[in-house]
Amino acid sequence: MEYIDVKQDSAGLDEMLELSDGNRKVPVIVEKDKVTIGYQGKG
Repeated sequence: MEYIDVKQDSAGLDEMLELSDGNRKVPVIVEKDKVTIGYQGKG
């Protein structure tokens, strides 16, 4: 598991926005090809 603080890491923020289609809700969890946005997948 890797934690990226998107407030401190601008490249991490860019990657998060790409994976979440621009959605700024956290957490964004990536498991293989599945992307889950928000707690319990609610986003």
